[in-house]
Amino acid sequence: MIARRRFLQATTFAAIAAQVPRAAEPRPMLIGSQIYGWGQYYEREKKPLNLDEILSALRDMGYDYAENSTDPDNLAKASAAFAEKLRAKDLKPISMYTGGRLHDENGAKVAEKFAAAAHAFREVGFTILVCNPDPIGRPKTDVELENQAKNISFAGAELKKAGVRLALHQHTPEFANNAKEFHSNFKKTNSSEVGFCYDVHWVYRGGVQPADALHDYGDRVATWHLRQSRDKIWWEDIDSGDIDYAWIGRYAKEHGLPRNYTVELALESGTKITRSCIENHRRSLEYVRRAMA
Repeated sequence: MIARRRFLQATTFAAIAAQVPRAAEPRPMLIGSQIYGWGQYYEREKKPLNLDEILSALRDMGYDYAENSTDPDNLAKASAAFAEKLRAKDLKPISMYTGGRLHDENGAKVAEKFAAAAHAFREVGFTILVCNPDPIGRPKTDVELENQAKNISFAGAELKKAGVRLALHQHTPEFANNAKEFHSNFKKTNSSEVGFCYDVHWVYRGGVQPADALHDYGDRVATWHLRQSRDKIWWEDIDSGDIDYAWIGRYAKEHGLPRNYTVELALESGTKITRSCIENHRRSLEYVRRAMA
């Protein structure tokens, strides 16, 4: 009976395996840092932000890139200046972060600014533009969401022509009303033109589990923002906690998703700080290398 049971188990597993597609070829893993979290540490210490100091620290720790923020008006100029600073520190230009009021009558002008900067952005080396459409203090109406999606689609298509991937990011407002805006931005746009900057913790905090987000929009992932929490409060570094990053790392590797992992050690009320910003970034880098590989 035992032999027969083993035979049945083996044949069942073989049948299941035959139905599962071959795993996609894993993408190279690059690990970066978002400058925003560094700014919080500098502010906490009542010091002006020192970008050269930050980039030197990231290089010395072994990070591959850094991601900075700008606004649509300054995209071309800011990206050129930041790319120069990155290369001076032997870091790579991968992505930049921006916002944009895309939902109203001026939304088309914002999308046109993205389009106008696209070639300059790509020429200095950047391949991903992370964009979080501006919140407005209330849920956006259906008309506003339609308009936003139209402008996002235009920007995504124009950036694609220049070899740049538009990747949408989200914060809390997009998850109101059962994540209506979060889903609208993707369902009303084409996945070949509009990608996903998967900020795992903001999406998790918005009520969408990692497995669900990857099932629905994994094919759009262009880059990631990573932070951890314990008991839903942001932790000072990335380690074990509320989010199973080892599972996410395996999923990304097995499905051939881009693996540009941007560490963003943001602080909030309740975050316990016991180490320096540099030490927390060093520990986070070691964890991501180990858990996500």
